[in-house]
Amino acid sequence: MTSETLTPPTTTAPTRTWSAVLFDLDGTIVDSASDITGSLAYMFTALDLPVPSEEVLLSYVGPPLLDSLRLTAGFDDEEAWAALNIYRDHYADHVLRSPVFPGVAGVLERLHTAGIPVALATSKPESMATKVLDHQNLSQYFTVIAGASDDEERSTKADVVAEALRRLNALGINTERSVMVGDRGYDTLGALANGVPTILVEWGYGSPDEAADAMAVVHSADQLRSLLLG
Repeated sequence: MTSETLTPPTTTAPTRTWSAVLFDLDGTIVDSASDITGSLAYMFTALDLPVPSEEVLLSYVGPPLLDSLRLTAGFDDEEAWAALNIYRDHYADHVLRSPVFPGVAGVLERLHTAGIPVALATSKPESMATKVLDHQNLSQYFTVIAGASDDEERSTKADVVAEALRRLNALGINTERSVMVGDRGYDTLGALANGVPTILVEWGYGSPDEAADAMAVVHSADQLRSLLLG
């Protein structure tokens, strides 16, 4: 989330003890934009199509990719699936290169130590997201890892958040005071659809106008830790 035109971050939020914390992955935990846009560029080239600008490619990061291929690229269903498969094959060789944003691993460790259940809720395919967390030695901090299904039947952020909450509930975890941590307006809307407030991180890939419905916006891992742990 760029900061040039952003008003000073909001760090105040209702004082509460969170019963569970849900995290987005791309743009929130890992800095994956360059690897994602690189694979998108490869995909367009493989399809013998013009490669969109970096700004347009970056807009694909966050929302369900199959939807973006239909809405942004204008592909029909068959074309979108063919493009998605090309993208996935290329990205699978690069997915483990994305670094963790500074300080985020420490926040996850602190939440885990404090006994607060942590869930991943990402529109990235769940199998791929699990590999990313395993590679970064972060899976140990997550009670639940929920992502998009490989067949894209579960892909919207609202559906993924609902699945994360369902799995937490199945473990006997109270999710009535849950909070979502993300970087895009899609995270906020998907969480709100499930009655969950959102804290947006400024180091991600969103724009200032995407923060309108967020409970708070933070620009550092220290601020995030303060809101989550007090």
